[in-house]
Amino acid sequence: MRKFFQYLLRRPILWLSDKFSSRPDKERIYKALSKLHEDIITEPGNKGVVISLDDFDGRFVIFSDQHKGNRNGADDFTVAEASYMAALEHYEKNDFCFINLGDCEELWENLFWQVKKAYKKTFELEGKFLSKKAFIKIFGNHDLYWANDPLASFELENIYRQKIKVYEGVILAGEINNHPLQILCTHGHQGDANSDGNWFTKFFIARIWAPLQAYLHINPNEPSNNVYKKTLHNEIMYEWSATQKNMILITGHTHQPVFESLTHIERLHRQMRFAEAHKDEAMVAKINEEVKTYQKRFDTLEEDYAAIKPTYFNTGCCCFSDGDITGIEIENGFIRLIKWQNKTAGPSRIVLEEKALADLVSDTGDRKDVPAKK
Repeated sequence: MRKFFQYLLRRPILWLSDKFSSRPDKERIYKALSKLHEDIITEPGNKGVVISLDDFDGRFVIFSDQHKGNRNGADDFTVAEASYMAALEHYEKNDFCFINLGDCEELWENLFWQVKKAYKKTFELEGKFLSKKAFIKIFGNHDLYWANDPLASFELENIYRQKIKVYEGVILAGEINNHPLQILCTHGHQGDANSDGNWFTKFFIARIWAPLQAYLHINPNEPSNNVYKKTLHNEIMYEWSATQKNMILITGHTHQPVFESLTHIERLHRQMRFAEAHKDEAMVAKINEEVKTYQKRFDTLEEDYAAIKPTYFNTGCCCFSDGDITGIEIENGFIRLIKWQNKTAGPSRIVLEEKALADLVSDTGDRKDVPAKK
């Protein structure tokens, strides 16, 4: 029966997906992010909350895109669960505030009771942060259910054994060396015509359209699994953040880690140009060794990455196929891109990138001439 409906509906569904797809739209994204920021500032507690950077002794960890499923063959989180659990145990023990940045549960492909049954221990560990009032849960496009279903609050209370409100974003605010700084954290699907439309659109996508696609095994090809959309989406997010005053933007959604507005390969490109300019042959050799895997892409980069402003960061995701997870840490005045990997010796934490917040604040003022990433 499923194959019959696949044959019958594949073409119209793919046509509708393309017509109303989540193709990044700069104007919509700019408008949606600006409105979210304004709403959180003017009406804290509604769409989001404002937290001092000094709270929790300045310790925050931000993960996104677990996509917890039901442990079937389509569940991308299963292989990364050990890394995720080890990471949460570490951050809970060290009194971090945990910001879960959306697409935490894969509710496009599963009913919530299935996810709850599959990941009871994971929810219990997340609940330890909530018991400390150190847990902020953000919704994404794959768990829009938390934002639009009247029963969502009861189901969340049932799994966490206490009430929790799900937000669209959170702002970490404070001063660094007497300079104001705001860090806006949100999933990053803002401006998506499917997931960020009116209430009817959101309800239709979450409760009808997504389950239909899941049943028929038809992939709509959204940004997280489309290289062109992924790159363009990150570029638009960067350009918006670079026009804001005293602000850093942290999102998820694309599953592509970004640090200081650059992907890993772009940072290598910048480091290579710096090493060549300073005739640092040892550094050039080291970078050349690292870029072998990306050589084709690396050789085609043409941007002046030294001019890119360090205003945009992306957590990556918690469902990489090798079992690794990536996220963003803020601790002791530093912001870090970290990876937890699960090798033969067990899960371990690796710092991929690190920067002092004090070194970023001078680059988060007003922007008039913003270098675009094309």
